Amino acid sequence: MPLPRIFPAMCLSLVALFNLTPVFADDTALPRPPEWAQPVEVQYNLFQMSPTLYRSALPDSGAVSLLEKLKIGTVISFLPEPDSSWLSTPGIAQVQLPYRTNHVDDADIIKALRTIQTAEAKGPVLMHCKHGSDRTGLIAAMYRVVVQGWSKEDALNEMTRGGFGDSTHFKDGIRYMMQADVDKLRTALANGDCSTSPFAACSMKSWFKSAHVE
Repeated sequence: MPLPRIFPAMCLSLVALFNLTPVFADDTALPRPPEWAQPVEVQYNLFQMSPTLYRSALPDSGAVSLLEKLKIGTVISFLPEPDSSWLSTPGIAQVQLPYRTNHVDDADIIKALRTIQTAEAKGPVLMHCKHGSDRTGLIAAMYRVVVQGWSKEDALNEMTRGGFGDSTHFKDGIRYMMQADVDKLRTALANGDCSTSPFAACSMKSWFKSAHVE
């Protein structure tokens, strides 16, 4: 093939390659901000977000002794499979809240945040999904914003640059966060509402249930 034809093709290939580079790069080589989740165990992608909240990938039976050392009282999973396959410690409660970031709504976020807060009152909590990045990452970021009062920008920076996984997987979580009404979420969480909308499926279910009781 003549050189003039090869050169444009190479240029297009380079452009395509650069376009695949995530907007939010992994900056783990830079000094880690002290307010970000701090690494605990690389094998399980385990990080500590606060004195009472940890995040990780799917643990296995080998992690149980570590969870006991961290005094974890509740493990919250965002996967459809139960944790009973690897966790059978009587002193650690198991909660299953499966969801997908490409179908997430306010009700999912409120339920997860309320569950975390309720569990935190009893001791340290570990939340996880399969890889500890997208599903766990979104809940972690929303916890930062709704519960801890972080800005969306700061929470997104930690989510995408914190070294939790491939940042190309975060697009659905970023999309949800950008449109989320934090004030409505915070109010619904404080008021005990299941969603920010009275027309949400969970809200309608609660209304019909109360109407039937009356």
